[in-house]
Amino acid sequence: MVKRHGLSPVNRVSLTFIGIAGFCLLFADVSISTSDPWGELLRLIQGIFSPHLQAVENIGLALVYTLSFALIGVTVGVWFGFVMAMFFHFRFIRIFCAVIRAVHELFWALIFLQLFGLSPLTGLLAIGIPYAGIFAKVFAEILEEADSRPLRVVPPGTSAVSAFLFVRLPDAWRHFRSYTLYRLECGLRSSAVLGFVGLPTLGYYMETSFSQGDYSGVAALLMLFYVLIATLRLWMRRALLPLYLLIAIFVMPWGMGVINLSNIGRFLTSDIIPYPLRTDGLTVEGLGGFADWVWTLLAGQAFPGAIATVQLTMIALVVTGLVTVLAFPLISPLFFRRPGRLSGHLLLVVVRSTPEYLIAFVLLQLWGPSMLPAIVALALHNGAIIGHLTGRFTEELKLRRDHPRGRVNLYFYEVLPRVYRQMLAFLFYRWEIIMRETAILGMLGIATLGFYIDSAFAEIRIDRALFLILLTALLNICVDNISRYVRSRLRLQTRLN
Repeated sequence: MVKRHGLSPVNRVSLTFIGIAGFCLLFADVSISTSDPWGELLRLIQGIFSPHLQAVENIGLALVYTLSFALIGVTVGVWFGFVMAMFFHFRFIRIFCAVIRAVHELFWALIFLQLFGLSPLTGLLAIGIPYAGIFAKVFAEILEEADSRPLRVVPPGTSAVSAFLFVRLPDAWRHFRSYTLYRLECGLRSSAVLGFVGLPTLGYYMETSFSQGDYSGVAALLMLFYVLIATLRLWMRRALLPLYLLIAIFVMPWGMGVINLSNIGRFLTSDIIPYPLRTDGLTVEGLGGFADWVWTLLAGQAFPGAIATVQLTMIALVVTGLVTVLAFPLISPLFFRRPGRLSGHLLLVVVRSTPEYLIAFVLLQLWGPSMLPAIVALALHNGAIIGHLTGRFTEELKLRRDHPRGRVNLYFYEVLPRVYRQMLAFLFYRWEIIMRETAILGMLGIATLGFYIDSAFAEIRIDRALFLILLTALLNICVDNISRYVRSRLRLQTRLN
């Protein structure tokens, strides 16, 4: 690409996004409204250094349920995602996958709560459905980027199925396994967060402990969760996976909640139909009322919620980039020796293993409801993830013989310029994910689309909730398309595998 006005395309895009984020920040509410935030923070720190589980009942079952929901939900997502990846070249499949992955797991959980109540099916579908869309997209991209040279030597007459199974699949299988293991880590976070809607996972007990001011109990639960995530690669063995799945199916609380067919019928035939059409049907009055209903939702909730969602997303995206720039040297062999890198790895594992929803929940208790807790939560979590990936990328760098001496000069004049494009690739890839999380943080009281969706569910206005969820999905799809366009124009390769 040709440089204009002395700036490369990458620098122009970076400055554009920084400018947009700065403009959004001018109108953002980043105030601290609690009367004694530092006192509350002190109590939280004291709880962290004095963890205990005495007040937490059934902690063993909560841990088992967290694992079970994640294992079964991710497995469902893998299989359906793999099948859809085979047909991802069809526009309908691509659109379908984009829609189902654009809706956050907590929104899916709120929907299925209306159908199945607090049953295991609610949690499994809430994880499995969006994960199927994610797996389909990523698996299809892996297959597209796979080395095509082996296909050139396939004997004439070989069937497409044989060519796929014996030529394309073996080359991509390693990447499939690596990404599936990463998604299982994400599934554990999703499973824990589902506890905030009432399912008996670790998140349920975390919320209970927070509401009681039991920060020591929260600290113990978090440490247990961190150990679970940190040891994932030790206990997750391919040979043991069938056994794990059988145990998960066996221990799942199938007796919890009662699935009422009348609730399902009412949901499908009445609740999801917009109120004016439900009462007046497809008459002139009904269609006129429907138009007023749509406009009222758009003007009063959808537009303000969408503006706040985009505003928060753009600020969080840029701050995430700043956190990444500061975080990746912590695990880079170019800056620290093994003991220092181990400390950096530990810090990043803790931060990225903590769901954004939980970080924001904690910060809201300390600072009160504003965009500030959400910005910090999104930036810390995603910055730790991208910082980890970027730090690993530096392991492949070969320094020039005349590279600058000293860590500061090496960082600014050698390493950062060489990893910046890769960092941007990761950042833009997670843009859609940040948008999904931004919407869901509205359930904590921040006026994004999630706030209005949660309010609609609380008022049992399912038609309004689904309308707003659809708008959220469309907003996510738009961001995903813009992200792919930017990555394509800048020729950024994510290299997630």
